[in-house]
Amino acid sequence: MVGLAKAFGSGAMTNSIDDMLDASVIFAIGTNTTEAHPIIGFQIKKAVREYGAKLIIVDPRRIRLVDFADVWLQIKPGTNIALLNGIMNVILGEDLVDHDFIAQRTEGFEALKAILPKYTPDAVEKITGVPAEDIRKAARMYGAADRAIICYTLGITEHVTGTDNVLAIANLAMMTGNIGKRGAGVNPLRGQNNVQGACDMGGLPNVLPGYQRVDDNAARAKFEKAWGVTLPSKPGLTETDMMEKAASCELKAMYIMGENPMLADPDTHHVEQSLKSLDFLVVQDIFLTETAQLADVVLPAASFGEKDGTYTNTERRVQRIRKATEPPGNAKPDWQIISELSLAMGYPMRYNSAEEIMEEVGQLTPSFKGISYARLESGGIQWPCPAEDHPGTPILHTGTFTRGRGLFHEIEHRSSAEEPDSEYPLMLTTGRNLWHYHTRTMTGKSEGLNALAPHNWVEIHPNDAAKLGIVHGDMVAVESRRGRITATAVVTDTILQGLVSMPFHYADSPANLLTNRAADPVSKTPEFKVCAVKIEKA
Repeated sequence: MVGLAKAFGSGAMTNSIDDMLDASVIFAIGTNTTEAHPIIGFQIKKAVREYGAKLIIVDPRRIRLVDFADVWLQIKPGTNIALLNGIMNVILGEDLVDHDFIAQRTEGFEALKAILPKYTPDAVEKITGVPAEDIRKAARMYGAADRAIICYTLGITEHVTGTDNVLAIANLAMMTGNIGKRGAGVNPLRGQNNVQGACDMGGLPNVLPGYQRVDDNAARAKFEKAWGVTLPSKPGLTETDMMEKAASCELKAMYIMGENPMLADPDTHHVEQSLKSLDFLVVQDIFLTETAQLADVVLPAASFGEKDGTYTNTERRVQRIRKATEPPGNAKPDWQIISELSLAMGYPMRYNSAEEIMEEVGQLTPSFKGISYARLESGGIQWPCPAEDHPGTPILHTGTFTRGRGLFHEIEHRSSAEEPDSEYPLMLTTGRNLWHYHTRTMTGKSEGLNALAPHNWVEIHPNDAAKLGIVHGDMVAVESRRGRITATAVVTDTILQGLVSMPFHYADSPANLLTNRAADPVSKTPEFKVCAVKIEKA
């Protein structure tokens, strides 16, 4: 998301979900949409079947949307930049660029243009494994479209080149003028409910609510006056940095809310070491998660149906949630826990309701100024909504970008942090499945969902399985430089030879015990999508 913020000003969908139905071409890269975002996956299928949209899928696995695709680019994980540059090479060579858009609304195109000649389809095929003719076909389809929409998720961002991957996507969209109009845009699909809202409200180390930078003196002064405090002028730590600082005992305490890093973070042994090295750990959650079991204090939080508030969904739509029942036991809404803790620590953070907090948000955050509980009674509103009579903004960047002109970046292909070798000859990528949500904190308590997918599995190509003497259904051990787990072998030709894939949801077979904590230098997002492993019968 940081990469998109550099290009456009915020890490959010530029368009609305409904725009899928107006797209001539949908370009889905690094997103297993039907399983990770099934509502949007349905919308993509509807766009293809009922509205005639062309569909390009970029994925190393034959995901379900491939059945609806006009072009499937089966890419080697970690080579997205080479592929995107190869597509732009064809678009440039065949003059499918939008010259007016580039001239009127962007800068830096000549620098990008200078690096593209080396990324010929034939050269890119050697890097990515994608046939050169398929690269040409996808480029012509996207480049010739009146309205082309790009969707991506963690298959783009969870790499050491994650920020550059996003910038390359932005290059492609700007090069063809597919920004600022219906049925187009660059659309990161958010991975959890209200993660967009958490970022909007300052849940990032370098910004205050509404993406107002902490190093912006004017923005910081506004919040200091409202809150009666002095705020730091330097960005804080990302979660990745926090774990490293905790492991080295530089960070002494941690307060974790609604997050389960003992399953969600890479290199689980390191995470456990980091958390156990803390002097004090507080976890606030609705269940006693694997992380909460390590805590000194657990604060029981109310679930979504036990509190009032708002969620902001993946298309920037702010929506009301309403209390349906009382929280059990001593559980309280998150805002109330924070307020009472703040009061106990000497700062009188007094609010009477979630609505009162929302009113303060509107006063301090320009993009939320026109959003109120009263207006939300009639339905959700997409930010930015700068005034009470403003309808909200379904499409971003219609006239100008946040920074003025959109900036092209010359992005070069770089290898992943850890590649297969003689000791660990296979590449592992991780993902989600339809039946479970994130670390199964909630879905793992559903008998029906557990009946559908009770245990972890590892997908392996038939040729790799044959070499290892593995047959479908065998229990196998998967090992990386960081750990070893067992899972059931699923032998399938829907995956690239040399690649294996696992869901990360399962505590009894945690895929993130294996993954690499090498991270993108800008976003600090770990490289969950690529690490080297070996497999043998358990």
